[in-house]
Amino acid sequence: MDMTTVEDTLNIQQLYARYSDAITRKDPETFGSCWSDDAYWLLLGNEYRGKKTIVETYSNSVAGTDFILHLASSPLISINGDMAKVRSQVQEILHFSGGGAMIILANYNDELHKIDGQWLFADRRISVRYFVILAPAMTAVPMSLIGIAPSYGVLLLLLFITGISVSIFHVPAPVMISQLSAARKGRGMSFFMTGGELARTIGPLVAVAGVSLLGLEGFYPVMVFGLISTVWLYLKLRDVPVNNVHPKRNLSALQTWRKLRYILWPLAAILISRGFMHASMTAFLPTYINQETGNLWLAGMALTLFEVAGVAGVLTAGSMSDLFGRRKTLLVSLIGAPVCLFIFSLTGGWFRIAALLVTGFTLLSTTPVMLALVQEHARHSPAAANGLFMMISFISRSAVVVVVGFIADRLGLHAAYLISAAMGLIGIPFIFRLPEK
Repeated sequence: MDMTTVEDTLNIQQLYARYSDAITRKDPETFGSCWSDDAYWLLLGNEYRGKKTIVETYSNSVAGTDFILHLASSPLISINGDMAKVRSQVQEILHFSGGGAMIILANYNDELHKIDGQWLFADRRISVRYFVILAPAMTAVPMSLIGIAPSYGVLLLLLFITGISVSIFHVPAPVMISQLSAARKGRGMSFFMTGGELARTIGPLVAVAGVSLLGLEGFYPVMVFGLISTVWLYLKLRDVPVNNVHPKRNLSALQTWRKLRYILWPLAAILISRGFMHASMTAFLPTYINQETGNLWLAGMALTLFEVAGVAGVLTAGSMSDLFGRRKTLLVSLIGAPVCLFIFSLTGGWFRIAALLVTGFTLLSTTPVMLALVQEHARHSPAAANGLFMMISFISRSAVVVVVGFIADRLGLHAAYLISAAMGLIGIPFIFRLPEK
């Protein structure tokens, strides 16, 4: 390596250090000095062109924060004359002034140009496809190792990594689906969600079989299926175009919330009321059936039947919402689910089985419709909008599970099911707060 290359390498490393420092200090002038005039920035599915637009986007995105920590790893640099290819990893922690925080883990693929003796960013890309591609491996590896975790601390770390991988999949994946589905967003979301519901249907049976054969401590070989899935997704998605240029895509997360709160507030209320039914029929259904019958296999089969019906509902609802409208489809689902949950809780025999199936069909069918609704109205910032929706969904679902568990401990699972059905009815008026189209 000659002295020129050494000097260029050091200058590029200094560029990355200056860039991270500018973001942490919220210094738009220094941030802008890192870019060429005609630079291109691909950030989570959104495209920005030109230094002026990029700096404006940055300024808008940090306006609603009171703390940022931006950390970049040592970049891997390949220099060819006045052009360099660089790959780096980034960790960013943001705290918003109105409350809430966000952690971003990303991989950048950059092209740098040497202009008037100074290295500048000419092309920076975070492609959403790599979040989707890596998620199966990042989920399978820690989950398959929980049986050999030597302490609760390590177990919590494995579960934390799993949670991060789930998040980085569920935020960008619907954006990809939306862009590739064009006018048929409902159908696209249905196909996407069908895969998830099929996995939840078959997954418990596969997991029980794996633990029975291998034991919890010997369960780790199962990670190979996640690794194979990541390789397969890479081969299928590496060349798929998933970015639509929109010249006004420059909204921060806070601005996105303000622009879409007319949709996100009603959806938040619907998600909370729906969350009571969802918690009862997923987290507590096997326990409920086992308490009433004493048959663990029957409890497992009940959850499988619920998920099978959910697969049919998810596959149907998106296409139906394309035809009849998102609001009408949500209304049918959110009337049917609590009514059938009441029937399931108060009857037995074949009536209970039929009510279980219809509850699964209607309750689980709402998600693709809501995802399509969010993407249709988030033309300027689809990734941020979906991130906000998924954040509301995850937080409400997690919190409601705790509440339902508390009610079950105090009043019993049967009473918890009846209360959950009643709570489901509360979400119906909020459907009429949503736009008709």
